[in-house]
Order: sequence, then structure tokens, then C-alpha cells
Amino acid sequence: MDLIAQLLTAAIAAGTPLLFATLGGILIERCGIIQLGTEGLMLMGAVTAAMTFLATGNLLVTVLAVLLITGFLGVLHAFLTVTLRANQIVSGLALTLFGGGLSAYLGKAITGMPLPGAVPKLNLGWLDPVPVAGAVLGHLDVFTWGSVVVVVVMSLYFYRTSWGLHLRAVGDSPATADVMGIRVQAFRYGCVIIGSMLIGLGGANLLLVFSPTWIEGMTAGRGWIAVALIIFARWNPLYALGAAYLFGFLDTLGFRLQLAGSPVPSYFLKMIPYLITIGVLILVGWRTKHKLSGSPLALGVPYIREQRF
Repeated sequence: MDLIAQLLTAAIAAGTPLLFATLGGILIERCGIIQLGTEGLMLMGAVTAAMTFLATGNLLVTVLAVLLITGFLGVLHAFLTVTLRANQIVSGLALTLFGGGLSAYLGKAITGMPLPGAVPKLNLGWLDPVPVAGAVLGHLDVFTWGSVVVVVVMSLYFYRTSWGLHLRAVGDSPATADVMGIRVQAFRYGCVIIGSMLIGLGGANLLLVFSPTWIEGMTAGRGWIAVALIIFARWNPLYALGAAYLFGFLDTLGFRLQLAGSPVPSYFLKMIPYLITIGVLILVGWRTKHKLSGSPLALGVPYIREQRF
């Protein structure tokens, strides 16, 4: 029982950064903008969190700094893709390369430095008597609970509000949304900026909670996994919750097998979550090849006013 609780706790800790990044990507792509800059945004969020937390020791200031920097990068991406109607794939890849290079440069002076203090946890003592659930849910950090709140808020926003209906209309048919009086550019700017902030929080969570020391390239491809999880979750925030924790569990499982002295080389164990993700995507693609994928219909198509799709 203790082993199960430990595995689930570790899976949640490993999956939360991915959950933030996946939710941010879903919000951006729901408005019709492809997001391939996730890796760069996560790295910028992580290095900003490391520099700010080392300088101030204040978690709130650190979070605000991460939101400010990644929000600015979101403005840049939105300006290129929405206003200038640049190629969204190229813009996203440029953001990844820019974020990776700039984070490596900024983080040189703090590489390997341990962070002071720790992220506070919400201790729910009344859950302790409950088997497994008490050990797993009773002492989670504020980032983890924050990610769950974001899942709930996004789900209600997408499927229970008129604004969510407007957003989905912008992602499916921006021309029709424009005719109905919906401000397409404003929606897209807002979604790209807020989504970029959520992705930045994923990088900050990775550093502050999961691996509290800045290391160059510490995301190790998690940004690209988040891009795959967007498809795996079918652009649905609730599905993203399960997909992120599944990857976190597989990542943790490989580490636990190493500790248990598995004869399988560690390089192959580290490949487990990535291979499973590829396999699941192939399976999902095969089963839905004759159905709608769930992606926004106008994803990746720049909108020019008076153009009809």
C-alpha cells in the first residue's frame, strides 16, 4: 500500500509540470494557433523562477516574474502569428530555439545552485486516515492544487460559458465568428498570452518542486511531450489531467525500476514514457482515422478579415 502511495505521489509531482504546459497549449490551440514553442517557454519559466527565487526568496514574486516574462514571449508569438500572419510552425520553433538559447545564457551563473526554502504544501490532515488517498492527496504542494483548479476553470469556461463557445467558434471558423461580432484577434491574443503564462508556470513548477536546481536544458524534451499530450487529450482539459499523470507515472516507474536494481539498462528505462506516448498516439490515430480528431477546424490557418473558409 505504501509503495502504491509513493508511486502515485511521485507520478503527480512528475506530471504537474506537463499538466500546466498541456493546458497552456490546449488554450492556445483552441483559438486556432499552433503552439510549438512549449519547450522554450518552459525553459524560460524555469530559469526566470531560479533567478528570481535565488534573488528574493519570495514565491509570489517569483511566480509574478515568470508570468511577466512568459507573457511577454506570448505577446511576441501572438504578434507574429495573429497580426503579421507569419507561419505558425516556424514562429513556434523559433520561440523554442530562442528560449533554449537565452535560458542557457541567463542560467550560466546559477547552474547547480540549490534553491533556498521550499514550496509550501497544503496539509489536509483529515484525509490521513483514508488509505492511499490520505498519503497521496493530504500533503500536495500549492502548484499541484493550482493545476487542478486550472483544469476545472478551463473545463467550465470551454463547455459551460458563452465566452467558451465564442472561443471554440474562433478556433473552428474565425470568419463565421467575425460575422457574429466576435473579436477574433482579441480572443487569439488573449489565449496565446494566457496559454504562454501557463506553460511558463509548468517550467517554474519543474524547477521549484520537481528538481530544485537549475540545469541547462532541464526540461529534457518535456515541452515536446506536452505538445503530444495535447493531441492525446483531444484538446480537452479533463483528459489532459489523466494524460499528464499517466506520463508522470511512467517516468516515475522507470526510476523506481532502476532503484530496484533492474537488469535493464537505465537508458532503456528512461525511454519507457516516450515510447508509450508514441504508441498511444499511434493507437489513437489508428482508431480515429475515420473520425474527427477533436482539433479546432481552423488550427494553423491565419485569419484575414473578409476571407471565408
